[in-house]
Amino acid sequence: MVFWIAGAVGFAIAYLLGSTPSGYLAGKLLKGIDIREHGSKSTGATNVLRTLGKWPALVVLLVDVLKGVGAVVFARWFYPWFSTVSSGTPPTAFDPQILEPWAVCLAGLAVLLGHGRSVWLNFTGGKSVATGLGVLLAMSWPVGLGAAMVFGVALAGFRIVSLSSMLAALTAIALICGLEQPLPYRLLVIAGGIYVIARHRTNIRRLLAGTEPRLGKVA
Repeated sequence: MVFWIAGAVGFAIAYLLGSTPSGYLAGKLLKGIDIREHGSKSTGATNVLRTLGKWPALVVLLVDVLKGVGAVVFARWFYPWFSTVSSGTPPTAFDPQILEPWAVCLAGLAVLLGHGRSVWLNFTGGKSVATGLGVLLAMSWPVGLGAAMVFGVALAGFRIVSLSSMLAALTAIALICGLEQPLPYRLLVIAGGIYVIARHRTNIRRLLAGTEPRLGKVA
């Protein structure tokens, strides 16, 4: 029972953390615009780059990555703490080593969902790539680093952010399945990777049609 209460609270907090609309706020604060009405209509760092420029995009990228990191760090602290304060001592049924990976899985899903479907933006948002990278780096840095490297190499070669993002998501899935990782982490990365790719449906259609813009061009 303790785990499920903690899970619900942790999920809600991670979702609210992810739903903080950094790209939208940047557009409002810097130019007084709704960034969802410009460029690719996304609130992610790529559309911020196209619409607002390099430095705002860098700040938004960093904030979005930190949202993912923060959700994982919070989950690893909150669940054992909540169990202790709610019962005095951790019950034998609440083994942090067993349940912590599931807590991280829930928090990771929540922060991705919050970024892509923000309650503050009528359940619109970004594609969760940067936030997903933050989750990966905090959860399993080799997987996060590997995905980031593939993204960088693909972006340098193709200059297409959407293609690089999807290749990075597929790399993360391959790495998490190939490395020694807890089952909840594998499920999270598989589900998160599929979610990120699904958020790129429009980009996939443009890629197949040969009309997807390269970095530096307007969508």
